[in-house]
Amino acid sequence: MPNDSLFKPLARRDGTTVRIVIDGTPFDVPAGVNVAAAMLAAGVTVCRTTPVTGASRAPYCLMGVCFDCLVAIDGVPNRQGCMTPVRDGMQVQRMHGARDAV
Repeated sequence: MPNDSLFKPLARRDGTTVRIVIDGTPFDVPAGVNVAAAMLAAGVTVCRTTPVTGASRAPYCLMGVCFDCLVAIDGVPNRQGCMTPVRDGMQVQRMHGARDAV
């Protein structure tokens, strides 16, 4: 029999949340998680699209190795969502196509 706690949504025990905005839509997400996990908790599964085929990319490794979770955070492109903790009022935009050089 599976452990039911494994299938509960991502949440803090104390219920603390912060509000972030993803592509113009506000979401209350668990405080203390990274942007990629917050996006997944909010039901946003695509972080970016590839430049050649436009294929959707989602968080894969969640430890900073694969770069599939690149997003723009507060106007700064090419940020790794899995390496960036959420904070209240953060603006996140999914990226489409080729990355801009920083």
